[in-house]
Amino acid sequence: MTTSTTTVSETPRILWEGAATDRLQVRLCGSWLRDLPQPAVADLEEALRNTPGTCRVVFDCQELQAWDSSLLTFLLRLVRKGEAGGFAVEQEGLPEGVQKLLQLASAVPEKKAGRAEDVREPLLSRVGNEVLLVLGEGANMLAFLGESVQAAGRLVRGKARFRRSDLILLLQECGVKALPIVSLISVLVGLILAFVGSVQLKTFGAQIYIADMVGIAMAREMGAMMTAIIMAGRTGAAFAAQLGTMEVNEEIDALKTLGFSPMEFLVLPRMLALILMMPLLCLYADLMGILGGAVVGIGMFDLTPTQYLLQTSGALGLNDFAIGLVKSSFFGILVAFSGCLRGIQCGRSASAVGSAATSAVVMAIVLIVLFDGLFAVLTEILSI
Repeated sequence: MTTSTTTVSETPRILWEGAATDRLQVRLCGSWLRDLPQPAVADLEEALRNTPGTCRVVFDCQELQAWDSSLLTFLLRLVRKGEAGGFAVEQEGLPEGVQKLLQLASAVPEKKAGRAEDVREPLLSRVGNEVLLVLGEGANMLAFLGESVQAAGRLVRGKARFRRSDLILLLQECGVKALPIVSLISVLVGLILAFVGSVQLKTFGAQIYIADMVGIAMAREMGAMMTAIIMAGRTGAAFAAQLGTMEVNEEIDALKTLGFSPMEFLVLPRMLALILMMPLLCLYADLMGILGGAVVGIGMFDLTPTQYLLQTSGALGLNDFAIGLVKSSFFGILVAFSGCLRGIQCGRSASAVGSAATSAVVMAIVLIVLFDGLFAVLTEILSI
């Protein structure tokens, strides 16, 4: 911004007097414009270093003809040096527009933590911050889990308030609309299991046991786990994005103001939908995986469909399917828990919604793998 409408070509100059006293008068002359060569300020800084500690810097701008941001940059630098050196910079002699801009520039202090040289923290400090972060995250998860259990208790007593239409739409979203991707992944997993197993079984002439291997693997492990991972990336991220967007738009705050519990109105229907649909999707994934294994066994190793079906039915029992179905229900809770937790905790920005969706998927997959390992140990102890 230029304060003078007169076109001036005189280069900017700095003059000062009174360097040996407690008052240093700085005269600003010429046109302080970015297109003109800027004056050297090293001599002025040297003069300031040689002045007494209680020195006052005052300005004389009678010969100042025009100015823009280059003058403000010089003055801000001088003010900061004054703060560091212990001398006062008085702004009364400056043009009124310059004084207002300086006040505006100084209204918000600089965040020194944002500088590159200040970002690096000591190792112990970083470790301590991470430990505190993990402890705080654990406390938030326990609090959310407690609220979820309370909401489930009110549902059992018939006191939970949510729209049944929302539950029906969520059942459709988590069930029927997930069938294509579940079908594709399950068939491919069955194909891979059969092909990998056949490489070893062929050396013993035991290709018939491909049916046993694929059936048991899909029913007890892969059907439930792969379905849960698919739903974590598909539905868990969607839950986090939906609730995160509602948090950004302050819709959740509006529900609280109207007296509705977000846990009952938003979280409970989503958990119910996944708990009800995951066993059905898991059973469907088991059948698709067995079908994929049959494609390899029948198409590559000359097994008849009757042989494959009889071998599979002989290898599998109801307990194998029951283990997978119980796992899938539990995995559904984990996926809904992760998605809803990250959505409710979402910040108030667009980037926070994306971060919440990503964090929900990562958290759900980690929990799924962790609890699948616990189920494996438990079934081994119980000899199921």
